[in-house]
Amino acid sequence: MEARSYARLAGSIFALIALLQLVRALSGWDITLNGTPVPVWASLVACAIGLVLAWLGFSASRTRPHA
Repeated sequence: MEARSYARLAGSIFALIALLQLVRALSGWDITLNGTPVPVWASLVACAIGLVLAWLGFSASRTRPHA
């Protein structure tokens, strides 16, 4: 797999994760991990991190390789 394709795939996966975290935060779904409830603000933080990583992946896939 080429580096550009890999970066595009990674960006797509992180964008999907960010979208799912945003949907979870807006709909107020309850999540419990090992008996500990996860607050909604944690999904907002995860969404922001996912968006940054998606942006980095997509921007890396658009750069031209150095000759």
